[in-house]
Amino acid sequence: MKKSICLYFQVHQPTRLRQYRFFNIGKDSHYYDDFANRTILHRIASNCYLPMNSLILDLITKTKGAFKVAFSITGSALEQFDRYAPEVIDSFRKLAKTGSVEFLGETYYHSLASLANQVEFKHQVDQHSKAIQSYFGVKPQVFRNTELIYSDSIGKTVHEMGFKAMLTEGAKHVLGWKSPDYIYYDPLQPKLKLLLRNYSLSDDIAFRFSDKGWVDYPLTGEKYLSWLKAADGNIVNLFMDYETFGEHQNASTGIFDFMRYLCEILLKNGSFEFVTPSLAARKYKPVGALEVEDPISWVDEERDMSAWLGNELQQEAFNKLYGQAEKLALVNDATLWNDFGHLQESDHLYYMCTKFFSDGDVHKYFSPYETPYEAFINYMNVLSDFIVRIDDAMATGMPGVTPAPVKARKTEKKPQKPQQAPKAPKTPKAPKEAKAPKPAKAKPGKAAPKVEEIKAEDEPEVKAKAAKPVKAAVEKPAKPAKRRKES
Repeated sequence: MKKSICLYFQVHQPTRLRQYRFFNIGKDSHYYDDFANRTILHRIASNCYLPMNSLILDLITKTKGAFKVAFSITGSALEQFDRYAPEVIDSFRKLAKTGSVEFLGETYYHSLASLANQVEFKHQVDQHSKAIQSYFGVKPQVFRNTELIYSDSIGKTVHEMGFKAMLTEGAKHVLGWKSPDYIYYDPLQPKLKLLLRNYSLSDDIAFRFSDKGWVDYPLTGEKYLSWLKAADGNIVNLFMDYETFGEHQNASTGIFDFMRYLCEILLKNGSFEFVTPSLAARKYKPVGALEVEDPISWVDEERDMSAWLGNELQQEAFNKLYGQAEKLALVNDATLWNDFGHLQESDHLYYMCTKFFSDGDVHKYFSPYETPYEAFINYMNVLSDFIVRIDDAMATGMPGVTPAPVKARKTEKKPQKPQQAPKAPKTPKAPKEAKAPKPAKAKPGKAAPKVEEIKAEDEPEVKAKAAKPVKAAVEKPAKPAKRRKES
């Protein structure tokens, strides 16, 4: 049986923030660096997207569809393509028409919503699927989460959304003695198949290809072919950033020639075939479960969430942002929702990473800021203004918003009637209270009791001096006290 090669490329461009100072808060709500976004996209389109798409289209044509590849393109990237480089969209559409290219589902904004808010996560996945259908006429069948983030519970949620397979990292601390070159399944949802990235062979191209200090430099097609043959499984998953070609590894390194030659010799060898993720999921049965309780990713040495949530700066920004979701649901304003989405892009948190050594160098390479602290300050200034806008919308009652005072009345208990001061007990009427007992009721042989005259100033002494009828008259004012207790 031929060994399968699954090539997958991530396409993403963040919506970079402009320099936003404290004094802009409440005055200027345009957060994005349009010049930088346009300039960088034009450069990458020229260096990577257009030439690499052309190369892939040529390979598909020459091999009559035998060469296959998969992409995931974020909604943030699609928006920028539409705005600044529509020719990139056209080149991807040409690839879609070949039938040899698969487009995967993911979060629209390349966000960490799967870690924070299930409702927002599902909304973004649905939004992205609709965008892919709109642009390329196909509905995603396989899912890749932001930065290949995965856990058992995330996998279960992904299957509930209708996906049959999912891509993730073949992290060594998770696999142990197992190989990434097989299909596995989610233990919470055995019907969800998992394709694991062979990080060693993937990074040989993505990071080490032009490293002259690498022991295996230069990388040739024959050398790489021998490594693929040595893989012990039935499928080798090569997942990497699409910007590897022409941007991270520029054309002068020979990266384009290498990819063209590698694909040709793999097919000529006769021992390999190219498959898309959905084809791989249909062809191979899982060899076992992959238990991942804590989320993993394909970033940094740790292969965990520390690239985005590893320090207090990142955690504060993350929690404060997602803490606005409930208020946004009440406001339900399209402009605010759009800004909320772009502020969720994981890149903003990535720039705040304070790691050192090799991982720190990678973070610094991608960050537009001098330090992670500058990234944090700038982001929090933007977020502060965003929160002000939400609060203003709540207070002023924008369309779709229940004005704050009305909302308060709906949720509060009915106000109680103000308690009135208890009325002072009425002064017993002298004639009634001073009545002497009837002579007929007096016991024989005893004189009737002498009745004392009761004056108003003697009222406090009524209890002590009055006869039984007077005592009964004094007890009546106790009723108002009983009503106050019930009220």
